[in-house]
Amino acid sequence: MPFRTVKAHSPSTRILQVSAVLLALSVFAADAFTAPDQVFSGFYVLVVVMSARFCRGRDLWIVSGICVALTLLAQFLSNHLAPGQAAIGAFNTVDGILVIGVSTYFIQRGQQAQAALQRAQADLARVTRITTMGELTASIAHEVNQPIAAVVTNAGACLRWLDADTPNLDEARAAATRIVRDGTRAADIISRIRRLFTKGGQPRTRVDVNQLVRETVDVLGNEAARHAVILRTDLAGDIPEVRADRIQLQQVMVNLIVNGIDAMKDGAPTRELALTTRLSEGREVVVAVSDTGGGLPAQQTDQLFDAFFTTKPEGTGMGLSISRSIVEAHRGRLWATPNSSGGATFLFALPAGGDAEPEATPANG
Repeated sequence: MPFRTVKAHSPSTRILQVSAVLLALSVFAADAFTAPDQVFSGFYVLVVVMSARFCRGRDLWIVSGICVALTLLAQFLSNHLAPGQAAIGAFNTVDGILVIGVSTYFIQRGQQAQAALQRAQADLARVTRITTMGELTASIAHEVNQPIAAVVTNAGACLRWLDADTPNLDEARAAATRIVRDGTRAADIISRIRRLFTKGGQPRTRVDVNQLVRETVDVLGNEAARHAVILRTDLAGDIPEVRADRIQLQQVMVNLIVNGIDAMKDGAPTRELALTTRLSEGREVVVAVSDTGGGLPAQQTDQLFDAFFTTKPEGTGMGLSISRSIVEAHRGRLWATPNSSGGATFLFALPAGGDAEPEATPANG
């Protein structure tokens, strides 16, 4: 069957495909070699349901058409076994075809609704991402300004070395090298920030979580310094990559780090935000963001990840909700625990190596 698979390389998908084919052949055999009054075509609905896990749109209707063709062929063979029950067989065949068609229609409508929901969630996630970055404008401007100021300083030094009575080419070359270095650094900063504003679904690729943590810390370093928060990282060196949408995963990290900074900026005696990574016994890559703020809200811990729930007067209540949706879409989980010494730790875990390959991230435009 010419299936266009959603999860082409997933072993579980291949098993599901083989199971669907075997079930279809079993239903056909039962229908074809029993009397026409014995109805088995309704079981083709299970074949369609199983196929819906790896087929979309036209491909799902192709599967449905194959089931209808097998139903008609089975009725033709069954009528030869019991010619006197041809009328009953025809009625059962029409009934089975209707069940297959109606089931396929409603399954496809469900797929379309799910895709629309995913697009809406992706749009909302991007709006929240832009809103968050907008709140960090001052820090971003400061971070970009540093290498640009260094470029101007080194350019001036280079000109002075060249304008001297005896031009010092070695010093001028060294200044030019520093200009290239600082210009590249500014471009890298802008590139990292620009990626956070990217619209559209990104392909899920293998992502080095440790490297992504370092990049996120670089982006938010000045925001932390502005609120006198010390960022500390403790990254395990033996963790495997995960299969993820890099931009969405970085958005989760940005949300958790910004929340941690916000929790400490108003009166916390010790302002330290710790980011750690580790590999769990269940082969999950775990990222933890721990702060020394006021801790989790009493009696409201279960509401932390609900949409529009916030403990900040200026908060939208969407950051943690969107973060949980992103993590769960990657077959992961996100949770929070109180720290014994004060503050809170937010953790999320993703399958290591992308063994359970998820569906492609939906486009949002």
